[in-house]
Amino acid sequence: MLIAKYKPLKRKDPLLLIILTVMISSVLTIYPLSYDFSAWRPFVLMLVMLFWVLCQPTWCGVWFAFGVGVFYDLLIDAPLGQNASAFVLIAFIARYLIREKRILTFLNLWLISILATIAYVIFIWILHTLGGVDYPLMRRWPPLVSSILCWPFIYYILKKWRL
Repeated sequence: MLIAKYKPLKRKDPLLLIILTVMISSVLTIYPLSYDFSAWRPFVLMLVMLFWVLCQPTWCGVWFAFGVGVFYDLLIDAPLGQNASAFVLIAFIARYLIREKRILTFLNLWLISILATIAYVIFIWILHTLGGVDYPLMRRWPPLVSSILCWPFIYYILKKWRL
């Protein structure tokens, strides 16, 4: 009687990939574009952070969102804590939306990313309004649309590393 030795599949830790994707998305965030295309630049760093928070909840949570947000603030020379607080709020809401539901289809994740992108734009608008900075909300729709359309590409590139 032969007894097969069963070895469970051992997944590699995604830490290096998480760091690599954050670095690549930060380069895409600050890469110089022409004036016409820069208005349509998606919120790539926020979408990558959201992907990791949704799809690797054991590795990335609210503290990861806070760290990426502070990094984003330093990267684009925004007031320190502005994007960090927005990313923490987005990560908390996203984790709240998926806490009961662990079967996340692509459409569920896309809907959550749409809501998160809208919440991000509105939260930054509120912070700028409270700070007395002129921040026309109508000027923010091109990156909103491009971010919504960019999510499927980010998802399909990184879906291999989902939990």
